[in-house]
Amino acid sequence: MRTIVKGRSLLLVGAGAFLGVLLALAHGVMAERGGGERAPEVPLEELRVFTDVFARVKSDYVEPVEDRTLIENAIRGMLSGLDPHSAYLGPDEFKELQIGTRGEFGGLGIEVSMEDGFVKVVAPIDDTPAQRAGIRAGDLIIRIDDTPVKGMSLTEAVRLMRGRPGTKITLTIVREGEDKPLRVTITRAVIKVRSVKARLYDGGLGYVRITHFQAPTAKSLADAIDRLRKEAGGRLKGLVLDLRNNPGGVLNAAVDVADLFLDEGLVVYTEGRVPDARLRFSATPGDVLEGAPIVVMVNGGSASAAEIVAGALQDQRRAVIVGRKTFGKGSVQTILPLRNGAALKLTTARYYTPSGRSIQAEGIVPDIELSRLRVAAVEPEVEPLKERHLKRHLDNGKATEGKRPGEGKDREGGSTGARKGEDPRALAARDYELFEALNILRGLVILQSRAAAGAKG
Repeated sequence: MRTIVKGRSLLLVGAGAFLGVLLALAHGVMAERGGGERAPEVPLEELRVFTDVFARVKSDYVEPVEDRTLIENAIRGMLSGLDPHSAYLGPDEFKELQIGTRGEFGGLGIEVSMEDGFVKVVAPIDDTPAQRAGIRAGDLIIRIDDTPVKGMSLTEAVRLMRGRPGTKITLTIVREGEDKPLRVTITRAVIKVRSVKARLYDGGLGYVRITHFQAPTAKSLADAIDRLRKEAGGRLKGLVLDLRNNPGGVLNAAVDVADLFLDEGLVVYTEGRVPDARLRFSATPGDVLEGAPIVVMVNGGSASAAEIVAGALQDQRRAVIVGRKTFGKGSVQTILPLRNGAALKLTTARYYTPSGRSIQAEGIVPDIELSRLRVAAVEPEVEPLKERHLKRHLDNGKATEGKRPGEGKDREGGSTGARKGEDPRALAARDYELFEALNILRGLVILQSRAAAGAKG
């Protein structure tokens, strides 16, 4: 075995020599700490147990195992025992991570985490094979083709699910509410993550969906809002920001997105053991909506960076949060490249909302909860009897023939809240939560308009 400690080459052989390497490494780490800080005690007894196990595996295992394999497996086990997000990334896995962050790769289009030894779907990515196949946030993947997931690392499972575009893969999933596991066959494709989508609804209401937080997301969002503003005739009356099934992404991108809607105040802060992990992010002057109301949509697939945005806008009283409780990932991972081309993905901090809330394992609780419902049309009911149907009813003294001006419309907020040319009933059937979010936004627009009129009067 050959290793390098503090720039010196040590040639060592056997389990006893392996203990010597560990001790040399431990003393090297303590020497690097320096200063007046008290160095931690070296766990000699635990290291002896470790080398005993190492020696037994080397000598007694049914087949020969390379030292490199045993050490790498030990490192993986050390990190996997910390939390679901810390991991050792081998050179190939590190390259895959870098490919994924560029926003284009061959695979299924799902964000996953590890839970109780199974792969859990955090969220399917929009317009990907996984979403089109019906994969949902919260699904537990128990088999990939014919290979059981139990006992795999997350990186191994991701490697199996990625592959050449056009090839098929079958996932066996367990879903809440289903009596037995479901088998879903999906054809891999090139996954291109477009992080921002936007459209305009009646009444000057904007809708923007963020599917992922990448480095250019805030700029893409600002450009999308600018396009909607021009389409609306120069001003947006309100905005629905859809963060449902958004699994997160880059921390700085989340800060920049929240900053677009805030003039001042704290966005998020992080707390960790080392100084580099203790950070504070504050908003800069300028609100792209100029105070127009915002409704933020979230659900159980909204995680990490999506929760940072929702938590900041909620704590700063800039938006109403609607939907269902979020995923609850309130930790920050740092990628630390290693000398062998591999990397360490290590949880280094927790993040907190402006009011000091830790979202870790708790999530963001919406201001208004919306259940996941399926809406169906009902037969038109007979119009109930009203005063105007009664014989000899009194006129109100102001009535005119036909409908009054603006009848069927919100006087300040616009008409139906549906997309231009879209039947509102079709929107309710297609996406009930969005239909309700738009209704809430129209109410906020009306309230804001009346408050402004009262201030002028």
